Amino acid sequence: MQAPAVPNSQQPRAQGPASVADLAEGLLDAVVNISTSQTVKGQDGESGPVPMPKVPDGSPFQEFFDEYFGKQRPGESNPSRKVQSLGSGFVVDAEQGIVVTNNHVIADADEIEVNFNDGSKLKATLIGKDTKTDLAVLKVDPAKHKLIAVKFGDSSKTRIGDWVMAIGNPFGLGGTVTVGIVSARNRDINSGPYDNFIQTDAAINRGNSGGPLFDMYGQVIGINTAIISPTGGSIGIGFAIPAELASGVISQIRQFGEARRGWLGVRIQPVTDDIAESLGMTSSKGALVAGIIEGGPVANGSILPGDVITRFDGREVSNVKDLPRVVAESPIGKEVEVVVVRKGKEQTVKVTLGRLEDEDQTAKKDDPATGEDGAAQNVDVLGMSLGKLDEATRKTFGIAKEVEGVLVTEVQNGSIAANKRIAPGDVIVDIAQETVSTPEDVAARIEKLRDEGRKNALLMLASKTGELRFVTLQMD
Repeated sequence: MQAPAVPNSQQPRAQGPASVADLAEGLLDAVVNISTSQTVKGQDGESGPVPMPKVPDGSPFQEFFDEYFGKQRPGESNPSRKVQSLGSGFVVDAEQGIVVTNNHVIADADEIEVNFNDGSKLKATLIGKDTKTDLAVLKVDPAKHKLIAVKFGDSSKTRIGDWVMAIGNPFGLGGTVTVGIVSARNRDINSGPYDNFIQTDAAINRGNSGGPLFDMYGQVIGINTAIISPTGGSIGIGFAIPAELASGVISQIRQFGEARRGWLGVRIQPVTDDIAESLGMTSSKGALVAGIIEGGPVANGSILPGDVITRFDGREVSNVKDLPRVVAESPIGKEVEVVVVRKGKEQTVKVTLGRLEDEDQTAKKDDPATGEDGAAQNVDVLGMSLGKLDEATRKTFGIAKEVEGVLVTEVQNGSIAANKRIAPGDVIVDIAQETVSTPEDVAARIEKLRDEGRKNALLMLASKTGELRFVTLQMD
């Protein structure tokens, strides 16, 4: 006989933590505020005061303009000024005085200061940084302050719905504790080649960047680094770099002063449904090899253009973004097994990984396409994924030989680019009347326009057959 059903009102309910007070009390002293300062020169760099704007007679803002512009002396150059920023960080090694934060928190800083929960302050020096994962490692003198460190946990075991706690310095207020859950995992927000963020609804605001995301055991499972917000405040969508990725990068920065990554030496692109069907694949998974880099680890023919990489060193490659990440996390010089689909059949090949050179070293060799597997030549800008236009990609997209520029390989649904009907196979010829030839050129040009205060970017696009058109994309 079947037992009667228990009414929902009488069933036990899953409960969140009754209080995180004890947990927070033990962790607050390990989290620090990061204060930086940078000297910024006047915009024109020439002598002469900044002219006072014209305002209507009787304007209530007249006294403020008089106060600021009246301080400038005739013949004086535009004054340099100190720009300060605030962020968060945390101690990972109390004996050595090692502090972790985001790279964008300390980028271009002249001075870095670490502020502790008890109000004391220490000057910090930069050990190293990694722009691709937005991580930086600092050092303070442990003899000048008693430090409390926290440890990294295993973020791979984190489940959607797990409780998490963030501690940081939102809006410069100081040590602030917020609690929420893991909303999603493996998020790609197009911020870099290794996007694999933990999404959380724990309140994260400006100033929380670089602070830790704790599990309920007091271990760091993520480093808070980004938010999505139309207002600048928390709307419950924050992102943290998973400890699984961050801990390895931090260890390498501590050891070498930089991140050292494995390198496969291939150019890749997404596997579309059409490509999968043409290759005899049942699903559009993996990363399509569009080209082989001369002198790279697989230039010996072990991997060929047209291969689709579906597994790397025992790890699944579900899409094109997975491959750069798993390759980068692998040790240099390691022999790995790579599973590829070649002419409709699955094969396993062995490859010894090389070392991915950084962007500066790559630029010196005048080969901007020989960077990260799919990272240097595949850049995400304004909702577009951009790649190098070479023989392989010309053939894949059917682009005429006379067309030159930067190839649009993918367009994000609902993006600014998609709304302007930019499509994969379009080629960016110039931006604001300056020609571009690499994905890095496009990113640099957009950044320059932003620095100049521009709101829109004018793109000249070529179709596959060479027909030109202009498109304006909003940049903010």
